[in-house]
Amino acid sequence: MSSSPGDRPTRFAVVGNPENRRVALFAAAVRDAGLPTPRVVPWLDVLRDGGARFGAEETVRVDSPGENPEVDRILRGVDDPTRVEGSARWYRQFVAAARTLTGGRRLDDAAELAVLFDKRRCHAVLREAGVPVPASPTSGPDAPPVRGWDDVRTLMRDHGMPRVFLKLAHGSSASGVLAIETASGGRIRATTPVERADDGRLFNSLRLRRHHDEREIAAVVDTLAPDGLHLERWVPKAAVGGRTCDLRVVVVAGRATHAVVRTSLSPLTNLHLGGARGDLAAVRAAVGAAGGDWADLLAVCERAAACFPRTLCVGVDLLPVVGWRRFVVGEVNAFGDLLPRLTGLPGGGAEGLDTYAAQIRAALRATTPSAPPHRSRNLHAPAATAAPR
Repeated sequence: MSSSPGDRPTRFAVVGNPENRRVALFAAAVRDAGLPTPRVVPWLDVLRDGGARFGAEETVRVDSPGENPEVDRILRGVDDPTRVEGSARWYRQFVAAARTLTGGRRLDDAAELAVLFDKRRCHAVLREAGVPVPASPTSGPDAPPVRGWDDVRTLMRDHGMPRVFLKLAHGSSASGVLAIETASGGRIRATTPVERADDGRLFNSLRLRRHHDEREIAAVVDTLAPDGLHLERWVPKAAVGGRTCDLRVVVVAGRATHAVVRTSLSPLTNLHLGGARGDLAAVRAAVGAAGGDWADLLAVCERAAACFPRTLCVGVDLLPVVGWRRFVVGEVNAFGDLLPRLTGLPGGGAEGLDTYAAQIRAALRATTPSAPPHRSRNLHAPAATAAPR
């Protein structure tokens, strides 16, 4: 977002779905700031009308296009929102639609959204910027294609990765994710929320499944492969209270403002898949006991966010490695700020504010950070450099 002194925005607008909880929370934060209720432009209108234009006085937030069956049908080409397939089409349609938004001051950049919603490109951009990420053989333009289960098996063997996370390149909310483990004697196990119907169609479930039959795992992966797959080494995560954990850290205008701990007894910590919020104080204590510095942890998240200098707010998934001495970034999320009732971290500049109020204040102050030029240029390239083999 760009502005000049005295150029205070007087009206906010949101591209989203009126029924989306994020839209409602953002609108409430705008009103609490003493500004008029933001204009909501439904994604359905954008898709049907071929775009939307905003006035010079409007500051525009792009929100998730999900949670609307008709929008989902247009973007993914499926009638059932629980279906897994269609993420590649969703990506193409969403990126194209984001580029039709013109005018106004933008809190999100279309080119950066295109990177954030491609895990292969995002991983490569982070790695090139020196942000610690899990090793991946599918990151960057020279990465080999993943055409199905046979390719996954080959990459795991050739790169010495007996445990991996396999993700849809354009997935979100753990859709299509498989946590795959191999053991001696050729044994294999996959933990996933994916359910395969008798006719071969894939559906997301709120119940995790553990598959030990390689033929079943192969059938799922072969069905997912046309949408694009990203493979990462499985990072052994630290535990708190007997449960493995990671953190979602929200970065607003370059500063880590909010953090929540997600814990689980399974490899996936997503709250809708049985994960639970953990004790942030316990995590901070564990970091300190291991000789670490909480500020260094937050700095990793801020370095990740700095790769996207034209996006006001991102949610960084930070994975603490066993021992609490190392941290790697699993993902950076464009719509990672839905953390109701969570107020800002001490010293983070958003004390007493939720994630949306923090964004409103940052937008009014026009404090979106700049990043080194070589980082921002990479975001507009077709893809970033390849990951080390």
